[in-house]
Amino acid sequence: MIRMLSVALLLAATMAAADVSGKWTGQMPSRGDVAAATFTFKVEGAKLTGTLTSAQGETTIEDGKVAGDQISFSAAGGNAKILFQGSVSGDQIKMTRTREGGQAREFTLKRVP
Repeated sequence: MIRMLSVALLLAATMAAADVSGKWTGQMPSRGDVAAATFTFKVEGAKLTGTLTSAQGETTIEDGKVAGDQISFSAAGGNAKILFQGSVSGDQIKMTRTREGGQAREFTLKRVP
């Protein structure tokens, strides 16, 4: 019985949403170049909201989700939708950015202290 409870608690801790609330920065790939970008995230349960700020201005994050150490969301990029997926590890998020119909491009975000 104690063993089953321990396993259940371990699984619950593993499934808990990563705390990515706050500011994150990185060099995001964009049309053959890279540009500084700042992501401001807010997590409520499994819902992720926030903004993306880059040289093109500020964009609202849409369809954001957090499941364990995985995050996903979308944002408008010019006249296309851009899909983002990430894996959280401490103060770093390994991200992929995919323009609808395009190829996935990788970059890393770091938490702003």
